Amino acid sequence: MSDHKGETGVTRGDLARATGCNIETIRHYEKTGLLPDPPRTNAGYRVYSAAHATRLRFILRARELGFSTEDVRGLLGLEDGAAPTCAEVKERTERHLADVRAKIADLARIEAVLAETASRCSGADVPDCPVLDAITGP
Repeated sequence: MSDHKGETGVTRGDLARATGCNIETIRHYEKTGLLPDPPRTNAGYRVYSAAHATRLRFILRARELGFSTEDVRGLLGLEDGAAPTCAEVKERTERHLADVRAKIADLARIEAVLAETASRCSGADVPDCPVLDAITGP
């Protein structure tokens, strides 16, 4: 690590291992501006700080919760350059929650149709199949 003289931090690979994030995903977040470019050593190596790791964990958790990249951008205050207020975060979260609830309702309807259709299927080795008939439609 002699090329990292005077620098404190970790390499992209170390950051990936520490956060459980793929290296290509880190590159993507840098390219899209969600993760700021890290400083470089004289030899050109990127050096990521603890702040980079904290921000990356925030991004990853927000994405796990289903927030879009643009929502994450807003939560980080990158849309207008200012930290969002609690009211703005709440509004964004409630909008996302409504989307999640709509998806859950859609999935529940799909589950009911599939369960009902599967229950009509004998599973026998015959050419007539209620599941295929339901997919084909009227």
